[in-house]
Amino acid sequence: MIQKFWLKTVCFFSVFIITLVIPTHAHHSHNAYEITIWTDIEGTVSEVHLINPHSWLYLDVMDENGEIVTWSLEAAAPNSIFENGVKREDVKPGDPIKARIHLLRDGTNGGLLGYITPMHGDETRGHGIELEWD
Repeated sequence: MIQKFWLKTVCFFSVFIITLVIPTHAHHSHNAYEITIWTDIEGTVSEVHLINPHSWLYLDVMDENGEIVTWSLEAAAPNSIFENGVKREDVKPGDPIKARIHLLRDGTNGGLLGYITPMHGDETRGHGIELEWD
């Protein structure tokens, strides 16, 4: 009787521990974005948030009226970005960049970030080299 109890207890906790340590993958829809069209934008990075499940980059862009508007750009999780060869120091607030994005379908200032080309002039931080962020 005691052996059955311990066997059940060990099995239960083994399954419990395994479910805690196995990474889970959630699927997030990109329906909010026009994923069939790439759009190029340029601006100055105001914020970079390398967080899970999605990183965010905020870009100050000059609109057609000469006003500065902030764009919210959704990117992949930090580990995915780093696996693409991007380093944390490659893009910082204040850096001018070019970005290729999929625009939001609702027309607001945002998009799904695909690629960044840093234009900050620092060769050691990848100036002029396109980096994949998705």
